Amino acid sequence: MVKDKIILGIDPGTIVMGYGIIHVLNNKIKPLSIGVIKLNQYDDHAIRLQKIFERTVAIIEEYKPDELAIEAPFFGKNVQSMLKLGRAQGVAIAAALSKNIPITEYSPKKIKMSITGNGNASKEQVAAMLRQMLGIEAESQYLDATDALGAAVCHHFQFKGNDANTKKSYGSWKAFVNDNPKRKA
Repeated sequence: MVKDKIILGIDPGTIVMGYGIIHVLNNKIKPLSIGVIKLNQYDDHAIRLQKIFERTVAIIEEYKPDELAIEAPFFGKNVQSMLKLGRAQGVAIAAALSKNIPITEYSPKKIKMSITGNGNASKEQVAAMLRQMLGIEAESQYLDATDALGAAVCHHFQFKGNDANTKKSYGSWKAFVNDNPKRKA
């Protein structure tokens, strides 16, 4: 059975949003595109969110991804920055949902662990490993793009050999047990 899918990875941000797109064919990863959306020219936060939505939809329409892998915001010291980052992530998710693209969210540690084997790796280490793994050329100004590419590759690794669309997550043990009565002891 041929496994063929396109995965869009996003590293959300309100100043710079990174994206990376991979094509997976029979578990072989081919990078299609990486880049950043620079938003610093817009002073109004709402306009930045609008641009994130529009550009994410445009990327989806161009590359037709089957799935979206997005980096989850991590808690920092600045609550306002965290809120803005969460909004950026939500808008990117809404853009994918508007095109019926399934979404999976990964913590930065999970992505770093998946790519480098070290959950505390730096952005530079993630970029270096992806350059080696995929043979891409990515310069230091594209660390947000390589983080996004890392999210896409992490997603592939999580579901390697599985159909991600059949994988289901549950909000509670009760929901899991109700859906899987034969697995009760």
